[in-house]
Amino acid sequence: MAGLTNGIPLPKLTKDVNYDNWKVQMKALLGSQDNWDVVENGHEEPVTTEGYTNAQLNALKVVRAKDKAALYLLYRAVDESGFEKIANAKSSKEAWDILEKAKKGDERVKQVRLQTLRGELENMRMKESEGVSEFITRVETVVNKLNKNGENLLSSRVVEKILRSLTDDFENIVCAIEESKDLSMLTVEELTGSLEAYEQRKK
Repeated sequence: MAGLTNGIPLPKLTKDVNYDNWKVQMKALLGSQDNWDVVENGHEEPVTTEGYTNAQLNALKVVRAKDKAALYLLYRAVDESGFEKIANAKSSKEAWDILEKAKKGDERVKQVRLQTLRGELENMRMKESEGVSEFITRVETVVNKLNKNGENLLSSRVVEKILRSLTDDFENIVCAIEESKDLSMLTVEELTGSLEAYEQRKK
C-alpha cells in the first residue's frame, strides 16, 4: 500500500465521513498516481488485440495497470458497506460511478428525512395533558434527529420554538422571559428551569 500511495495516508469513506471531502482527497491521490484520467474517462477494453503493434500492446498494458491500481485504491478507500457496492465493478470508472450514484441517492433520502423532521418540529405544540419537561423532551428528541442528519439548530432557535409552542396558561411567564432575558443567550436548560419553576407555582 505504501508503494501505491507513496506514503500518503489513504482517505477512508465511512458513514461518518463527508463524501464531498473524501472525493476531493481521492481525486488528488489518484491524480498524484497519474490514475485519475482512467477513473474519470474510463478504459474501453478492445474485443481483440489482433493486429496491434508492440507500441499499442504496451500502451494497453499500461492503461490496464493504471485501471487496476485505481480500482484497488478505491476498494481500500471505502468501508465494508462501500466495498459491497463496488465489489463487482469491472473498472475503476464503474466503481467511482457507483459510489457517485449511491451518494446522490443517500442525499435524496436525507433531504426527505430532513423535510419530515422540520415539519414535525414546526407543527409540534405542547399538549394540555403534558408537563413542561415532557414537552421539551419531545422537542429535543426531534432537534437531536435533525442534528444527526446534519442540520444543527442554534440553541436560540430551539428556545424560540419552545416559547412559541407552550399552552396558553404559560403566557405570563413567556412574556416575562421575552422582556427580561436575551433569548440569543438563553439556553434550553435555563429556559426549562424557569418554566418548571413557574409550573410548580401554578399547582
